[in-house]
Amino acid sequence: MKKTSFHILRVGLAVTFLWIGVLIFKQPEAWGGYLMPWAAGLLPVPIEQAMIGTAILDIIIGALLLFDLFVWLAASIGIIHLIIVLAVSGITDITVRDIGILAAVIALMADSLPENFIDKIKRKNESKKYLGGSS
Repeated sequence: MKKTSFHILRVGLAVTFLWIGVLIFKQPEAWGGYLMPWAAGLLPVPIEQAMIGTAILDIIIGALLLFDLFVWLAASIGIIHLIIVLAVSGITDITVRDIGILAAVIALMADSLPENFIDKIKRKNESKKYLGGSS
């Protein structure tokens, strides 16, 4: 997919992560309201500081995606981040949006894995076929 569609997806997700990061920076206390009470109670720092950390993470992910640097790593971190967001924010009106963004980041990560990583997976699968097993 490293064609036009790859770059459209990469830039679109970059803008999304950057925009969210900036919005969280502007009102970290408001964004803390999206946390479920049980999740907020687990934080080792005040909610506002946790949200500022989240904003920084979103901006880093967005910048890496925008500048086409370590896309597979940025997408992998984005996947983990979005899974956590889905777990700690509960089911709301915006849950479906987060699921859509998660699916897009998974697609981007899958298509941007380094070639040597993909080759290792292929070799492992081929050796399983020749050995006749699946361990």
